[in-house]
Amino acid sequence: MSGEKIAILATGGTIAGTSPIPGDNLAYTAAQLRVEDLIASVPGLAGVPFVCEQVAQVDSKDMTFDIWRSLAQRCSHWLAQPQIAGLVVTHGTDTLEETAFFLQAVLAPAKPVVLTCAMRPATALAPDGPQNLLDAVSVACLAGAHGVVVVCAGTIHGARDVSKRHTYRLDAFSSGDAGPIGYVEQGHLRLSRPWSESLGDAPAALQKLLQARRWPRVEIVMSHAGAGGAIVQALVAQGVDGIVVAGTGNGSVHRGLEAALCVARESGVQVVRSTRCVEGEVLPRPSDVLPRSAGLSPVKARIALMLALLD
Repeated sequence: MSGEKIAILATGGTIAGTSPIPGDNLAYTAAQLRVEDLIASVPGLAGVPFVCEQVAQVDSKDMTFDIWRSLAQRCSHWLAQPQIAGLVVTHGTDTLEETAFFLQAVLAPAKPVVLTCAMRPATALAPDGPQNLLDAVSVACLAGAHGVVVVCAGTIHGARDVSKRHTYRLDAFSSGDAGPIGYVEQGHLRLSRPWSESLGDAPAALQKLLQARRWPRVEIVMSHAGAGGAIVQALVAQGVDGIVVAGTGNGSVHRGLEAALCVARESGVQVVRSTRCVEGEVLPRPSDVLPRSAGLSPVKARIALMLALLD
C-alpha cells in the first residue's frame, strides 16, 4: 500500500469509553476518548499512514438516523479519494450490526470499510479495543478486500451475517450459519470464504438517502405466546410506514398478531416477516400470507424496508 493511507472514522462506543474505577468493565461511560486518543493507544499503528476524523461521539445504543446519514456521507467522501486504501470505523457493539448492514446497503464499496469495537472500556485492566483497532487496520490494508465487514476478537464478519450474540465476553459476535469471512492472526489474514457481495445499487441508494425528505417509520413487533394485535393497531393509528414481525421458529406468527398485521397490510402498511431465531432463515411455505425477509434478521430487515420506503 505504498503511498496510500487508511482513513479512521470514529463514532464513540465502548472502545472510547472510560471509567473512574480502575479496571471496571461495566460502570463506565461510553464515547469519551477522541479518535486521536484511540490511535495513540496502539503502538503498532505508528508506521501506518492514516487520516482520522471524529464523525460522532455516541454510545451506540443511542445511534440515530442523522448519524447514519453523516457517516455514510463521510465514508463516501473518503472512499472516493484515490490515496485512501480503505476505511476503519470505530463503533459501539450494541448497534454495530445495524450500522454495518446499513453502510453496505448504501455504499457496497469496492474498497474495505472495516467496523471495529470493544467490549471493555479503554480504562479496563486489559482493554480489547487497541488490538481490535490494530486488526481492523490490517484488514483495511489488505489488497483485494472490499465491502463492509466487522472485525472483533480476531474474527472478520460480513455485514449481512454478523450479529451480537453475547452480552459480556470479548468474542461477542457471530456470523451464524454463514460463518466468518476469516481471521486476523498476528497481523496476518486467513480467509475462510470470499468477501461479501454487494447488496444492491449502492450509488443510487446513497443518492436516494441523501435526497430523502424523511426517514420512513418502520417498527419491529415480536410474536410470542399470547400475542395479540393491539400494538399493531396502535402503530397503524400513529401512521407507521412499515412493520417487521419477528416470528417464532420458521417465521410463524401468532394468529391474533397475524390477523392484525394482515389488516395493517391492507391499509397500506408494508409488512415483512423475519424470525426470533438467531440462526437459520425463514423458508417459504404454501400457506404463507406475509412476505419473508430473505434471510435478514429483524433489525436488518427493518433497515432494508426503511431504505426501500425512502421517498
